[in-house]
Amino acid sequence: MGKVTGFLELDREVESYRDVDIRINDYDEIFSVDHNLNQLQEQGSRCMDCGVPFCQSTDGCPIDNLIPEWNDLVYKNEWRNALERLEKTNNFPEFTGRVCPAPCEGSCVLGLTDPAVTIKNIELAIVDKGFDEGWIKAKKVTERSGKKVAVVGSGPAGLAAADELNQMGHSVKVYERSDRIGGLLMYGIPNMKLGKDVVDRRINLLREEGIEFITNTDIGQDIKTTELQAQFDAIVFTTGATKARDLPAENRDAKGIYPAMDYLTANTKSLLDNGHVDQDEFSATGRDVIVIGGGDTGTDCIGTAIRQGPKSLVNFELMSQPPVDRSENNPWPQWPTIFRVEYGHEEAQSVFGQDPRHYQLLTKAFIKDDNGNVSGLKTINVEFEDGKLNEIEGTEKTWDAQLILLSMGFVSPEHYLSEDSKIDLDGRGNYKAEHGEYSTSKSGIFTAGDCRRGQSLVVWAINEGRGVAKSVNIYLSK
Repeated sequence: MGKVTGFLELDREVESYRDVDIRINDYDEIFSVDHNLNQLQEQGSRCMDCGVPFCQSTDGCPIDNLIPEWNDLVYKNEWRNALERLEKTNNFPEFTGRVCPAPCEGSCVLGLTDPAVTIKNIELAIVDKGFDEGWIKAKKVTERSGKKVAVVGSGPAGLAAADELNQMGHSVKVYERSDRIGGLLMYGIPNMKLGKDVVDRRINLLREEGIEFITNTDIGQDIKTTELQAQFDAIVFTTGATKARDLPAENRDAKGIYPAMDYLTANTKSLLDNGHVDQDEFSATGRDVIVIGGGDTGTDCIGTAIRQGPKSLVNFELMSQPPVDRSENNPWPQWPTIFRVEYGHEEAQSVFGQDPRHYQLLTKAFIKDDNGNVSGLKTINVEFEDGKLNEIEGTEKTWDAQLILLSMGFVSPEHYLSEDSKIDLDGRGNYKAEHGEYSTSKSGIFTAGDCRRGQSLVVWAINEGRGVAKSVNIYLSK
């Protein structure tokens, strides 16, 4: 694939974000407005004829994107053909091209000896060009099966399931408890990483293709599952893993301590509703801000807070700083657990002059003032020995904070829907269903995405949405 000697002649060159000093003053996407198509063609030429493309295997792309094929087509300047190959496996490449951490690049065979192919950049350029050229249009469904399916939850798993089921000819209605469609895509990922016009553009296409969307309706509370069962031939639960992991330290009840998703949702909703971020209890303006926990969500909290003008901002992580290169126990083609500087870290560095992250810190207690507001917290350094966490005496420290954001992942879906529908849960509190089957303990009710597998990536949600659609189709065909 690509140019036979491309990987020998050309270095990896990633498309740059907008200048950090400019982008921190707005909520526009961090990505450059225009793709350098010539550069991307050159980068596509670096794709090797590697024999076994691990990039599209289990360790690489969960939806088995035909990466070497569209890399080669981009190199040959056949962008429309590249889009056709991309759309065969990915319902929403405009989402994954923006927010996926690209496990495909972590398992790129070239990555054994050299920096991997810029797969994510190429994917995004393909789909963006597809929209710019008008190649991506609504695919009208001409024949209907007469079967009706309700999808509960409009995140990436729900949208992928709805898209697939609709194209199979079934009539699909998607229920969302929030006021806007998109779930995690709309409110869980901030505008600068995924513009909401991008989400709305896809929703409008799906609507034009025949999918019906219902907002402000919470299944299990506003409408009972039994009511849906009476109206639909099958039901799919794709509610996500929305129960956040908490930090039950002393004075946890202080005001000003929030789960990260509450903070991100409030700020995105304010921006969409009013055109600006409200100066309320969720605002970081003029405050000492502490983000506890890393990952993409922690980075998004940092990036959002930076745009609000905090007095200070630090990020605590319990684990030690990752190595710059792969460690011996983290071999290719596994996802490389290495030190990365994401967009939020770069922005905090620009504003405050240093990386915001502090490693091996354990929060011992929150501090609250006489009015019940958080005013700081106490930490101690820790080290890990034989898998055991040990506190290091003499390393206690007190930090000022008037806003603390907890970004420590999610433990499970909320359970009012499973209680209402009386479906079984697995040992982790997720909706119980086997991958590849997706059927719950109740006939006709299926489940997919984070609510089934636990917190994961958008690309895995798409994988599960596509998979559950196949299972539902088989069920409806009996």
